Amino acid sequence: MDPATLVIVGLVIVTALTFDFTNGFHDTANAMATSIATGALKPKTAVIAAGSLNLVGAFLSVEVAKTISGGLINEQVVTIAPEFILAGLIGAITWNLLTWLVGLPSSSSHALFGGLVGAVIVGAGVEGVNFAAVLTKILIPALVSPVVAGLAAFCAVKLIYAVVKRMSADQVESGFRHGQTVTACLVALSHGTNDAQKTMGIITLTLIAVGLQPSGSGPELWVVAICGLTIAAGTYMGGWRVIRTLGKGLTEISTPQGFAAEAASATTILVSSHLGFALSTTQVCSGSIIGTGLGKKGNPVNWGVAAKMLVAWLVTFPAAGMVGALACALAKTGVWGTVATVAIAVCVALIIFRLSKRNPVNSGNVNDSHEVKLNPSVAVSAAATTPNNQPQAA
Repeated sequence: MDPATLVIVGLVIVTALTFDFTNGFHDTANAMATSIATGALKPKTAVIAAGSLNLVGAFLSVEVAKTISGGLINEQVVTIAPEFILAGLIGAITWNLLTWLVGLPSSSSHALFGGLVGAVIVGAGVEGVNFAAVLTKILIPALVSPVVAGLAAFCAVKLIYAVVKRMSADQVESGFRHGQTVTACLVALSHGTNDAQKTMGIITLTLIAVGLQPSGSGPELWVVAICGLTIAAGTYMGGWRVIRTLGKGLTEISTPQGFAAEAASATTILVSSHLGFALSTTQVCSGSIIGTGLGKKGNPVNWGVAAKMLVAWLVTFPAAGMVGALACALAKTGVWGTVATVAIAVCVALIIFRLSKRNPVNSGNVNDSHEVKLNPSVAVSAAATTPNNQPQAA
């Protein structure tokens, strides 16, 4: 392998792990938002548990990784250069950071697939994408999974409240708070079996592209380990902006609802991971939360927030695809084009992090509001008074 290719492969692996890290803190909300919102778990305890179980989950299955490394891209038909994969990752990371900035629970998975598809189309042509796999393994599960999870959560909430209607509110709250600790951990474990696999698949695809692994092979143990550790570290950072929207923005959640939402999400994700479906855990968990809101009388769903999330879901794949395509157009010009692409991506990331400091959301104020605003003056005025016109900490 020539030195230039080795440098590019190194950049791809580092960028893939960066995506893995952003996936961790962007999607922490999927596992722990409801537990934090109901008070079943303290914020810091929740993210530590989520990070640890993401790491364990990464070692439980590689089916999703095989879908990405051996099914999404036709590496046997066209030559897939590492630059294409790097460009796709940049598209995914950029979209992840933008949606994190505004607190939108968008799909890291679809950002990755969109960025990769856009980059491969520009770099290798339309024939480089296995559209049958995109349809059956990505798009159809994206449509079906949140509906299935939402219906399961809806039915579970109806059943729970029918069973506990003669129990006191304190008994219900206490019992389901303990139960929610278990279901939240199951969601975190299932997240590791699905989302950590995606970065494994990307790194494996890169190694196949440069001839370091045979076509059709699965991820090596070192790839599994480093991806598991990275997504666990990202999860530990806590995506507080997205946790606020998912935990407070869609509907007010009680502990029985949180239990039902997490149980429905974990079941859907674990079954999909076993089948090799690279679904969006964000969409599954959002569907479950909406289902619990619909299942309890007098607990309205905030359809305004739900509509914004739906728009983000619809835009994610093409938006990340366009960024990936532009990045690939520059990266394929040569080594310096690749370096320039990475440098531009780093600058964009730094700008986004700088903007986030205007109105920080952290473990101390994550439950103070249901909105994430970038304008600090608006945020301060919104948080300045409680319903009783008492000062409230930001």
